[in-house]
Amino acid sequence: MVQQLIRCWVSFIAIMPLVSAFSSYSIRYSRSTASRSLALFAKNASTKTKLAKSNGQNANTGGLRRLPVVKAPKELMDKAKKSARIIAADTSVKNARNRARKHGAETINALSQALCIPLRDLVKGYKREWRQLHPFERVVADLTARSRQKQDGLTISIVLDDIHEARKEILASGKDWISKVKSAETAREADDVTQEGQDSLLELYDVLAAPAVSGILGVQRSLRSAPVVRLDTPAVVLVGAPNVGKSSIVREISSATPEVNNYPFTTRGMTLGHVEVFWSDNEAIAKAVVPSADRKQGQKAMDVTIGKYAFSQLCQVMDSPGLLVRPDDERNEMESLTLAAMQHLPTAVMYVMDLSGGAGDKCSSVADQLQLRKEVRARFPRRPWIDVVSKYDLGVVDGALEDLEDILDGTPYIKLSIHDGTGVEELRSEVLKMLGGVRIVLDAMAAVDTRSARKE
Repeated sequence: MVQQLIRCWVSFIAIMPLVSAFSSYSIRYSRSTASRSLALFAKNASTKTKLAKSNGQNANTGGLRRLPVVKAPKELMDKAKKSARIIAADTSVKNARNRARKHGAETINALSQALCIPLRDLVKGYKREWRQLHPFERVVADLTARSRQKQDGLTISIVLDDIHEARKEILASGKDWISKVKSAETAREADDVTQEGQDSLLELYDVLAAPAVSGILGVQRSLRSAPVVRLDTPAVVLVGAPNVGKSSIVREISSATPEVNNYPFTTRGMTLGHVEVFWSDNEAIAKAVVPSADRKQGQKAMDVTIGKYAFSQLCQVMDSPGLLVRPDDERNEMESLTLAAMQHLPTAVMYVMDLSGGAGDKCSSVADQLQLRKEVRARFPRRPWIDVVSKYDLGVVDGALEDLEDILDGTPYIKLSIHDGTGVEELRSEVLKMLGGVRIVLDAMAAVDTRSARKE
């Protein structure tokens, strides 16, 4: 299995958006050949990184949390009204009518600008960050937009256009009211027009801009809370049909209380756990432990500080939404997310099957799970990969193991039972081997792109 995983390293690189050109290479099971190949990968990665930079694409996740902060419409309106109230009349203007005209024009202009500048910054900021999103986060954003469109027919693009148009209307109206103030015949009329103009601008904002801003605010809260998968940290993603035990495996082999985050377009969560891996040198894994709840990424472990180990990393172990056997154009948002994670994130794969016949979904029969395994493996043929038969204590449908072994064609698999502990240690060992392989690739990437560098 180790040899198979090493041969998979090259295709693993191919799935990363910055290094997709590597898929034609292969790493052999020898240190010298692997070193030469990784050096070649690094060279190609440098070229691909420059191309990504020229396209304005972000090589790291976290862009969804960098989206401009959107304040509630009422808060924006209150702040704008405060900006208008602090405009003082120019006492150097002795003529009362001219003084009122000037004060009114400045007051309306201050209100108009205070209402419109946040709208302008919101639209520009969203469009800028949207273009620069990492490919995986772009999928998350697109799926969120697709879900919203199903609800009310709106998309992010439409909402941003609505905000832009509202801003133009408010600015134009502000100019009209300034003109009216300047044309007032008396000071009293100037004051009345000033108040009328302020009321009109606020009403216009409330009718045209507030609904769109509220819509963006709701989407933003969801997007900014979406899970962030680190690209500089080795990761294993669990893939399979629904209800096959992926989350239980994550909890067993990683953090005792992993994060459960909901994506914006579903009430289903993604479980993200961590395991701290210690290396005795750049190639040999010494041990792995489940980190404490307060252990943070980038915090140096005590055993590393005292020199017992060369370094350690908090590696990621995550489940993914269940896949069904069906064409891509029929998949829901969660299935699309799983495929996007495999395509765009630097992860090895653990394919999980429940062959007991009790997966709990009419679309997750043993035959469907085996067919799904063939289809997904064919789609990602060289990705670092292990196969796991979960819930083994519940038994196996007659003939299921034989059918699986025909598909695997001699490739080993793990029989696992979280309930009685069968295969747990073997699984942990194989996961560590895959994480070690992924780390080698990421370190090769870091040699040419400091943004991918390991955080110690």
